[in-house]
Amino acid sequence: MKVFNEEDIIGQLHRPDTCRKAFEQVVAAYSEKLYWQIRRMVLSHDDANDVLQNTFIKAWTGIDSFRGESRLSTWLYRIAINETLTFLNRQPTVPTVDIDSPEGSLADKLEGDPYFNGNDAQKLLQEALLTLPDKQRLVFNMKYFQEMKYEEMSQVLGTSVGALKASYHLAVKKISHFLEAYL
Repeated sequence: MKVFNEEDIIGQLHRPDTCRKAFEQVVAAYSEKLYWQIRRMVLSHDDANDVLQNTFIKAWTGIDSFRGESRLSTWLYRIAINETLTFLNRQPTVPTVDIDSPEGSLADKLEGDPYFNGNDAQKLLQEALLTLPDKQRLVFNMKYFQEMKYEEMSQVLGTSVGALKASYHLAVKKISHFLEAYL
């Protein structure tokens, strides 16, 4: 992947003759990172692809409103997170993960998903993540998997750094308790 200068890309995005080509570069540069951020929340490969597509559609249609006050990546993550939360809010609510449930659960999606190739420890971590509220899971995913700094997360989520640290701490605590039950 070709590395690009964000200021140049933003300038190209605002010019009609270079907008389409610049947006293709943005899609190429951010698709994989955004996909995995979304995927960790929605679990299903197909759902993650749908949410990612909606994210880029919103970005494309809203490119004129991007003023460059934040980084391009921050703006894209904000759109992706909003699309993810909208998708999750439309889904039937599942208060907890019942591993013993014969009818199946969100955890069963991990096992039956051909795109998920994690080992037992990874599967157990994912099951623990499913017990977290959506926003706590989102903060944990951004910090743990994406290695995002709290300051960047604060810009993306519009939440204070202190609140994010508290949320992450609570998520880690809940995950630890969940994992202790299986060890």
